Amino acid sequence: MTGKRFKLERSTLALDVLDGKRTAVTLPAGAIIEVVKGSTNEDGLIDVLWDSRKVMMFAVDVDVRGSSITDHGAGA
Repeated sequence: MTGKRFKLERSTLALDVLDGKRTAVTLPAGAIIEVVKGSTNEDGLIDVLWDSRKVMMFAVDVDVRGSSITDHGAGA
């Protein structure tokens, strides 16, 4: 998944790290994300860029709620 871009079809929760604590944020439907690092352990969390912010999402949420963007110019 690393390097792939997705458009979220539904609002989806993500985790942001603020002051060393994980905080839930909602990414809106229509948001464009790019996977910057895949999961390295069993928690299934991946690092994604959204709106110039690095947040964490569950890979399964991206897979189920996102549509792959193949053209890097699309939706940007």
